[in-house]
Amino acid sequence: MFRVVVGHSDDPNSQNAIAEVLQECSRSLAGSTPQAGLLFTAIDFDHALILQRIQDAFPGIELIGGTTNGEISSILEFQQDSLTLMLFATDEVEIRAGIGRGASKNPALAAQQAIAQAKAKSASLPQLCLTFPDSLTSNGVLILEGLKQSLGEHVPIIGGTAADDYTFDKTYQFFQGEVLSDSVPVLLFSGQLLFSHGVACGWTPIGQRSRVTKVDGNVVYEIDGQRALDFYRHYLGEERFATNYAIHALAVFEDQDHFYMRAPNDYDQQSGSVTFFSDIPEQAIVQITDVTRDNILSASEASLKNALADYPGVEPTAALLISCAARRRILGTLAKQEYQIVKTHLPKALPCCGFYAYGEIAPLVSKGQTRFHNKTFVTLLIGTK
Repeated sequence: MFRVVVGHSDDPNSQNAIAEVLQECSRSLAGSTPQAGLLFTAIDFDHALILQRIQDAFPGIELIGGTTNGEISSILEFQQDSLTLMLFATDEVEIRAGIGRGASKNPALAAQQAIAQAKAKSASLPQLCLTFPDSLTSNGVLILEGLKQSLGEHVPIIGGTAADDYTFDKTYQFFQGEVLSDSVPVLLFSGQLLFSHGVACGWTPIGQRSRVTKVDGNVVYEIDGQRALDFYRHYLGEERFATNYAIHALAVFEDQDHFYMRAPNDYDQQSGSVTFFSDIPEQAIVQITDVTRDNILSASEASLKNALADYPGVEPTAALLISCAARRRILGTLAKQEYQIVKTHLPKALPCCGFYAYGEIAPLVSKGQTRFHNKTFVTLLIGTK
């Protein structure tokens, strides 16, 4: 048995919202006891109260999650200022949670602690890892490297970094009954699990491919030997750069055909550097990109279609969707169409849950290396044999 249920409420009152969600989930569980869960909420809720109510309803549940820049579910579709809960009731799949703390001091160690805690609860080898770490206190790329070191390169990692509705002040992560910041929560799946994923962004590379020739983490100083700022101005022009440079992310190529995204968020006139939301490797091959709203929406559909094409079973039991907050911001009032497009391809009544993140985590391709992304839409489909 592998039953997945979802609850979703847009009631602004924390007590009312979690009561509605738990009632919805309990009705769908039909007497089954959930082993684990995912909780995604807006930043303004009373998170401690919400977690306590979940623990009261399902003592000992292996629960993780985080705050968002928007929530998605098969119940209320796209929402802002809401909370959504996905629960897993199963005797075929083992699901265990772990937490790493103090990510700002040592992101790799925090990631390793989270995996070690989750692994210690199970004798089975993990097949899949979900994670929703802090986005503001630490380095997502280094957190991911720590997770990969602990799991091994063969275990896919899917997730997104917690958000706070574009205030960039403080995000929260959830673990069991705790509300945390500066942490790395993980959920490990093992057993008779089937899954697939898809990744797409919609940004189109333009111009020539170039090489990053001087970089320090997420600050790029030179591309092809020229100042990164001049590289951007060459392609965009002074006026377009001044108003829209943040839209034009860099495609960072993993191989000839596949790339992940890096979004710029600042620049320095004196040094000529451009600062990005995530690290870029030295000597990386990059290309500037452009995007339209139609392409963003088409990418959401492509992400799901890729996941469906790769799914190894007959039909998935549930879907997890993670989109970038930057996508939502560019789409504006069209943001709700991301899920509306996706649901037309999903099996009817398939439980679905997700959120808008400050960074996305997934392999670029099936059985490939897990990467940290910006401006990307990630689909995960799960089921059992």
